[in-house]
Amino acid sequence: MGVTIKDIAKVAGVSYSTVSKALRNSPLVKEQTKRKILLVANQLGYQPNIAAKSLVSKKSNAIGVVWPTVERAALSALATKINAELEKHQYHMLLSINPVDTAITVFNRYLVDAILVFNEEGTSTVIESKIPILYYGEPGPSPYSTFNVNRRQAIEKAVEYLYQLGHRHIAYIGDLSKQNRNQQEKLKGFMSGSKASGLAPTCAIPIDTAGLGSQEGYRAAKQLLQSQTPTAIIGGSHDITVGVLRALKEAKMEIPADISLIGYDNIPQATNVEIPLTTVGTPLDKIAEQITQSLIKLIREETIDSPLLDSELIIRNSCAPPPS
Repeated sequence: MGVTIKDIAKVAGVSYSTVSKALRNSPLVKEQTKRKILLVANQLGYQPNIAAKSLVSKKSNAIGVVWPTVERAALSALATKINAELEKHQYHMLLSINPVDTAITVFNRYLVDAILVFNEEGTSTVIESKIPILYYGEPGPSPYSTFNVNRRQAIEKAVEYLYQLGHRHIAYIGDLSKQNRNQQEKLKGFMSGSKASGLAPTCAIPIDTAGLGSQEGYRAAKQLLQSQTPTAIIGGSHDITVGVLRALKEAKMEIPADISLIGYDNIPQATNVEIPLTTVGTPLDKIAEQITQSLIKLIREETIDSPLLDSELIIRNSCAPPPS
């Protein structure tokens, strides 16, 4: 059986109520007494009963996060950033990779303070929840708030940058699924950016990966290189770009001497590959900060904005003017 408040009170030689107040950091307990109680609690290995506490206070200081996958680098990096940002505000993150409806049901049982749903699949079913929900990615059902980033703008910036470097034959390798609005926004950005730059339609090449993983990127790049060789490629996700990089290496193409490469997702991992990647996307710090602020406002029952966060172009070593 775990250590209780009674055990702490007995060792510290104080009343149960004094221990309870000290553990809540109450100003009614003298600092010297409070320090003694906290020292005893630590020595005994006391762990507060979070479930019991939340039933009394109606507050758990926990955020439930419904996550689509733990396999993709960008999502893992963002989870770490969100967790760090929540900790600054004394909140803990509980992660679930269960289906959305199952995860929301479980989080309601645990009485978390708010739920964050990463809605990559365009889930639009209304799920009963007494706890406020924030959707990130594709819009959720109408009762719930949604937060997103400007993916179209990001890919437009990639095309514009490559065009300014002199590239006139650019490929976009990404998931072109019509069912995924986020990925469609990237494709629209590629097409609108190509048109605005004046690229000939035959020189703006979209290649479908049918997925966002490195293996899908590798296969799509191999397919592209069998028929034509653009002077630059834009990858639709970090993992896709890593797969493209592998295919280019197998083809013995030097980056950026033979071909330039830009990846979507401004994440730290972009600097850890063989060639530090030029990237586009919204910085993870900004996303994590905005998500945390929105969640706290939901908990406080305040009105939240739903901004479309702007993207940034981070120039590293993977792009150069095309070979003459």
